[in-house]
Formats: sequence, structure tokens, C-alpha cells
Amino acid sequence: MLKGFRDFILRGNVMDLAVAVVIGAAFTSIVGSLVKDIINPLIAAIFSKPDFSYLVLTINGGKITYGNFLNQVINFVLIAAAVYFIFVLPVNRLMAKFFPAKAEPPKTRPCPQCLSDIPIEAKRCAHCTQPVAAA
Repeated sequence: MLKGFRDFILRGNVMDLAVAVVIGAAFTSIVGSLVKDIINPLIAAIFSKPDFSYLVLTINGGKITYGNFLNQVINFVLIAAAVYFIFVLPVNRLMAKFFPAKAEPPKTRPCPQCLSDIPIEAKRCAHCTQPVAAA
């Protein structure tokens, strides 16, 4: 029973998931601080309001605080943009630089007679039925 639990815990994907959760929690605080301490004050400077929580719609005595919803939408978009432009885009560029994609060899070639695409291994064109030299 304990051997099975040990094997489960030490499996690679469980450890990767645990590391991802810990890093994600730390990363959330960094990006949250970026949005709260840098980006939101810039928005406040533009709109002369710190946020949109003052936007409230009252219907029959009930309050609909759509300003708070708008704040959360903007917060999500800003966090997503920060994650993409600060982390994802540079990492993708580094990965492309260090691990360039290998080009696949072509699978077709043009027929010298009718210029239609034929497989590389073809000995006769399927369109014009002319014999073609081996590639």
C-alpha cells in the first residue's frame, strides 16, 4: 500500500505539477503587483479615477456593481498581456533561437511536362501520364 503511494508521489508528472503550482502561486503575486502597482496607476492617471468601482446601477433598490466586474475584466486582460509580453514571447523567441525547427523535405515535385504536383517517388505523372525521371 505505501509502495504504491510512494510510486505515485515520485512519478514525474506529479512532481512537475507540484512545482508548477508553487511557481504559479509565486508568479501570481508578481504579476498581481505589476498590475496593481504599475499598470493601474497609469490607468488612474489617464482616467483620473483609481478604478471603476464607482460605477453602480441601481434598479428597484438593488445595486448592480458593474464597475467591479469591469475592474476584474481589465485586471484579467492586463495580467494576460503582462504574462504574454513579459514571459511567453521572450521564452518562445529563446526556444526558437536555441532549438530551431528542422525543415521537412518536400513530398512533391512539379511534373516537367504539365507542372502539376506529383509525389517525389512517382515515375509517371498522374495528370498527363508522361514518364518522369527519378528524383
